[in-house]
Amino acid sequence: MMEGTNVSSQTWGFILLGFSDRPHLEPLLFALVLVFYMLTLVGNLAIVLVSRLDAALHTPMYFFLGHLSVLDLCFTTSLAPQTLAHLHSADKTITFGGCVVQLYTSLALGSTECLLLAVMALDRFVAVCQPLHYVLVMNPRLCRRLASASWLGGLANSLVHATFTLQLPFCGRRLDHFICEVPALLKLACADTSTNELVLFTISILFVLLPPVLILVSYGFIGRAVLRTKSVEARRKAFSTCSSHLTVVVIFYGTIIYMYLQPRDNYSQDRGKFISLFYTNVTPALNPLIYTLRNKDVKGALRKLFAGRLCSPRS
Repeated sequence: MMEGTNVSSQTWGFILLGFSDRPHLEPLLFALVLVFYMLTLVGNLAIVLVSRLDAALHTPMYFFLGHLSVLDLCFTTSLAPQTLAHLHSADKTITFGGCVVQLYTSLALGSTECLLLAVMALDRFVAVCQPLHYVLVMNPRLCRRLASASWLGGLANSLVHATFTLQLPFCGRRLDHFICEVPALLKLACADTSTNELVLFTISILFVLLPPVLILVSYGFIGRAVLRTKSVEARRKAFSTCSSHLTVVVIFYGTIIYMYLQPRDNYSQDRGKFISLFYTNVTPALNPLIYTLRNKDVKGALRKLFAGRLCSPRS
């Protein structure tokens, strides 16, 4: 039993209020979440398959894109089924154990994605600014280490962040959210949360603010290098690839910064729920579309996949 946590919460779990105050919206939200979940599964599974099976995509860029797709699959699957059950059923409860698992898992996967997007920006920086040394610098060993560091960093953040939150005593069981998320749990706490808010702010700076700053700096160098390129085709390809990644960065970090870096006094639970609904369900479905619609290599590999003509060299 976790010390300091309300006994009734541990025994019975939480009642997720979610969108109960807007019952007319629940059928619409259920349909939207279901559609975006299906799109997430299909789109990201397709990217994972083509990045593994097409030899032309065995490059660092698609290696990291494959990891991003696996992350989005796991992240959405850790939350979407609970959201669908919450929107469809009259039973709005979640067990304490289910809440703990959901909190640790979603924090680990979300934090990993924060780091992985920064790693992908590093890959694009080396590809554009150091093209002659790209293969040497972004070698398979370094790529594996960077991917592993992203996963381990996300796991470490989850262990610290979620553990501090779950040690709080909670007043009652009525959680004004549709998932177990740190800002909503802090609102339910009946103890001084200043230490938790300090931990939240510090970790958010490291995982939510620092990576996009580094990404924007790297893209400043990338933009300068691209503008110096004389080849129009090379310039177009660089802008196309980098703009896709930058679009994902803006959508993902924009919503996360709103959730985790605003003062608790200014936090709106209603807006927070809709923002959470967006970044947990819509963003993972948009990522495959953003990368494939502007990428000829991926579109070509997908056409071969659906035509049954895609195979790896080993096959």
